[in-house]
Amino acid sequence: MPVLGIGGLFFRARDPDALSAWYREHLGVGAGCAAPGAGEPDEWMWRVEGGPVVFAPFKADTDYFAAEKSFMLNLRVSDLEGLLGTLRAAGVEIITDPSWNSPETGQFARIHDPEGNAIELWQPPA
Repeated sequence: MPVLGIGGLFFRARDPDALSAWYREHLGVGAGCAAPGAGEPDEWMWRVEGGPVVFAPFKADTDYFAAEKSFMLNLRVSDLEGLLGTLRAAGVEIITDPSWNSPETGQFARIHDPEGNAIELWQPPA
């Protein structure tokens, strides 16, 4: 296959600059950011660590995320508990559900950005 991976995620926002700043501040995501060990940050790109990516359409009537939203962002993390502590300290609301977690798939938590987009945080199993 000629496809190597996801090249970007583009979505509409009421205030793109403010939303970009929120993602950079709270999650280290976006232009000018780099995951540990991923190389030097680049002005226009987010440098990520290689690993699994789930690409899966959901049924139109799913209740896994809000009906008025057409997507949910899932971010792979290395230290879910540490990130949740940082987000709590910043006043970000966190949703957890033990039924989301399993030894086969890992641990999950959910937050929402300031425009109400769901962000699932995923720590794959070791």
